[in-house]
Amino acid sequence: MKKFIQIGNKIENLNKKIYVDGDKSLSIRWALLASQANGVSKAFNLLKSEDVFNTLTCLKKLGIKVKREKNIFFIKGNGLNGFSFKKNIVLNAGNSGTLGRLIIPLISLSPNKIKLIGDKSLSKRDFSRIIEPLKKLGVSFFPKNKKRLPLIIKGAKKIQTINYLEKKGSAQCKTAIMFASLNSNKKVSIKAKKSRNHTEILFKHLKIPIKVSEAKAYDKIEISGKRDFKSFNYKIPGDISSSAFFIALAILTEKSKILLKNININPSRIGIVKILNMMGAKIKFKKIRIYKGEKIADIEAKTVKNLKAINCPSNLNSSAIDEFLIIFLIASVSKGISHFKNLSELNKKESKRLDWGYMILKKMGVKVKKTKNYGLKIWGNPKLELKRKIIIKDYLKDHRIFMATVIAALSFGGNWKIYDPDSIQTSFPSFLKIIKKLGGKLN
Repeated sequence: MKKFIQIGNKIENLNKKIYVDGDKSLSIRWALLASQANGVSKAFNLLKSEDVFNTLTCLKKLGIKVKREKNIFFIKGNGLNGFSFKKNIVLNAGNSGTLGRLIIPLISLSPNKIKLIGDKSLSKRDFSRIIEPLKKLGVSFFPKNKKRLPLIIKGAKKIQTINYLEKKGSAQCKTAIMFASLNSNKKVSIKAKKSRNHTEILFKHLKIPIKVSEAKAYDKIEISGKRDFKSFNYKIPGDISSSAFFIALAILTEKSKILLKNININPSRIGIVKILNMMGAKIKFKKIRIYKGEKIADIEAKTVKNLKAINCPSNLNSSAIDEFLIIFLIASVSKGISHFKNLSELNKKESKRLDWGYMILKKMGVKVKKTKNYGLKIWGNPKLELKRKIIIKDYLKDHRIFMATVIAALSFGGNWKIYDPDSIQTSFPSFLKIIKKLGGKLN
């Protein structure tokens, strides 16, 4: 693929129906849980990205049979703790924090040491949020006190019981404890700040004994392990995080309407829709239905001329954490001053996304200021139209930075040179193909 793309033209007059790639969170969770099931599980519309393929490669290294027939994937699970723990296994999570953090609990009974590595970006990310609880469950990590990859993991003799308080709103931390609890003889309890609940829904679908008590800010989760479960088939819905780029494009583009088909609108994932509707967007869910516990719908988004600034409620942060770069772009053309706060989690992603959000807006000539408590203050300009040259590079190949800046280029004009288009292979390989179908001119 090219080292960079250039965009010098805006898109106008969109009226399209779009299918986006399968949900990444569900694709990875399906593969990992299928490896622990008894029998052959089957997935349709699995996200065909580097993150998911790295997941399948890791499972193969652990003795799991994986097969693909056209667009259908098969995984033959050997039951709980059914991996083959050979000596000197090295697992490569690539760029995927989800894979890196969720494969560890599944190897938490390995009698041999297993090395986990990742790419340059993932190796800079903090793994302490799962190391801490997994240590309490009996898992050992080497070198001691190290918080980043590469790590060496040695399993526990048996998984201990635990009552854990998860305060960050990290679905990966919560899921890591839940995955480890599958091999516990005793009940494991988690009090977790609200975050994505795909794992709880999958556990219920698979009839894994789980009790969830919901409160305003925290959920209490109790899991009884050592219960085998059967293989399962899954049709992966479209990804709301991938959809967000086209929702923004429709809102920011003259005389446009986009319909996104078969999208996962899990309530823990639709913070972006709530936030943008508070800013004056009129995003609608159509044909809402339930599939194996997940809420699915078609999403309609249209051009909006009179966007308004927002004092963004922090309680929506976790449900929109992957979409804030897009939200910042919308704020840049909204009337008034938008305030965002408590976004430290953005700087713990593939790159320091909060810092990059600030830098992108500055490059665009938008008035923006960093504030206390990891926040941004953005002065919106409803008449924003760019005529400057903008170069985006050296962002650790963060796929969301690449895609967000493509949307900015197509929406606001200017002459953009955006490096590392291959970054999209981690989460949304068909992104540029869809952009071209919508009339985007990429050089």
